[in-house]
Amino acid sequence: MNRYRKLAVRSDRGHITPPAETFTSGYVRETASGYQPVPDSAVVDTALNIVAKRVVRGSVLSSPKAVKDFLVLRLADMEHEIFGVVLLSTRHELIDFVELFRGCLDGASVHIREIAKLVLARNAAAVLLCHLHPSGVCTPSQADEMITRRVREGLSLLEVKTLDHIIVGGRNTYSFAEAGLL
Repeated sequence: MNRYRKLAVRSDRGHITPPAETFTSGYVRETASGYQPVPDSAVVDTALNIVAKRVVRGSVLSSPKAVKDFLVLRLADMEHEIFGVVLLSTRHELIDFVELFRGCLDGASVHIREIAKLVLARNAAAVLLCHLHPSGVCTPSQADEMITRRVREGLSLLEVKTLDHIIVGGRNTYSFAEAGLL
């Protein structure tokens, strides 16, 4: 299953054209006719498969970097805003990652009630909130700060900890916890 999402390129005439395959990784594959360069999309697919094997139900996301790497690989190449929740057990073992809300280019409606229903249904003790800024800019907006505060307050009534809210913008991330906003 190809989970790598290629970004489309808008030509000067306004037409959307798929990007040409690139071979910038430097990896090669041995074939019957010799060595051939491996397309970047194949390298990304392989990386996603490795991450998927490492980040499975019950695994501990042991560091902020591991969480960020996981989220960047899952979200970075999407073309629309995504708001997701990483559900964790009392020992911070992964229960699931759910892309809960999908929006357009510059926003997604987030409903605390739906987050609470999901958390209770999966018996999560803690959550990591995350969302994608398809613009590539990781700086949180006032709306991002407000929804983080509202979700944290709402989930605290259910005795569920909000450990962080991570914004993914391209290959970069912004952590509310690291910035002291949680």
